[in-house]
Amino acid sequence: MAETAEKYNGYCVKCKEKRDFQGNVEISKTGMRMAKGPCPVCGTTVNRILGKA
Repeated sequence: MAETAEKYNGYCVKCKEKRDFQGNVEISKTGMRMAKGPCPVCGTTVNRILGKA
């Protein structure tokens, strides 16, 4: 259930900084909504938890 890509702010573990990234909203196994997308600098997947679905 991926929605349209939107801009989010999340923490990149590899860069150790907060970055703005283009991401899609997905539902995790535990039922939490999360934005997932690539870091614009290093390309690692960045996650941002948005809350319960």
